Amino acid sequence: MEIAMIGLGKMGMGIAENLLRHQHQAKGFDIDPETGKTFSKMGGTFYTDIKSLLTNNNTQQIVWLMLPAGILTNKMVVEVANHLSAGDIVIEAGNSHYQDSRNNYDYCRERGIHFIDVGTSGGVAGAKNGACMMVGGEQIVFEKLKPLFTDLCVDKGCIYSGSAGSGHYLKMVHNGIEYGMMQAIGEGFNLLHHSPYDYQLEEVAQVFNHGSVIRSWLMELTEKVYQERVDMTEIAGVIPSSGEGKWTVEEALRLKVNLPVITQSLMTRFASEDCDKISEKLVALLRNQFGGHAFVKDE
Repeated sequence: MEIAMIGLGKMGMGIAENLLRHQHQAKGFDIDPETGKTFSKMGGTFYTDIKSLLTNNNTQQIVWLMLPAGILTNKMVVEVANHLSAGDIVIEAGNSHYQDSRNNYDYCRERGIHFIDVGTSGGVAGAKNGACMMVGGEQIVFEKLKPLFTDLCVDKGCIYSGSAGSGHYLKMVHNGIEYGMMQAIGEGFNLLHHSPYDYQLEEVAQVFNHGSVIRSWLMELTEKVYQERVDMTEIAGVIPSSGEGKWTVEEALRLKVNLPVITQSLMTRFASEDCDKISEKLVALLRNQFGGHAFVKDE
């Protein structure tokens, strides 16, 4: 198949490399012309504008978007749709909100264009070597594209998840689970760090990942962190939040579903980014007010 890639960042370039390795044709566009050099060396054809990329050649076009979620992606869906013809396909594989994907599906459908939303997991290595993908949209379109997804994914790593938005909804919940799992690993290893025992945490992560109930890729990455002898004193304890954990919690609130672990992991991320820590300072001062408890001055 010939795929028009828009967005050749780390994930997009990885997908492109995967496509070309599986003998698909790839042409692409990115706002950074430097990416074109890498893309061309791989065997792709780079274009400097969207219009040229999507010039109608009287065959069905398949466009793969790999862009940051939100306004940028939504605007690009509109721009791309205005260059396409009825029957063409837009695959949007970023971390978009499922409601945005529903809206983008409706916009494309009104113009006779098929829209597929894909939740993509596996990181940069997965994009290059075999990802996990959750695909929403019309099933008949998915079946047409199934050979493409089979090439891009690991064995049993692709699912048709249902109607428009379902792929990104599934990825949203996936990321919420990821938040909770990483939080549990972080807390467990923090306790081991402060324990009365001189654990070699690299070895602990290794043994946890061989035969234990909690063995996982995240535990492999934990072992890798300790193998690299990272100086934790040089790392700011700030955990950015990309948005999907927040969306997961918002959806739980909307549906009145209990999600304490994922919610707390999200709150921990927010707390890590709070440099002012006004709430903690106020609590310390309140303790001083009613009980004369000492508070620690910032140096």
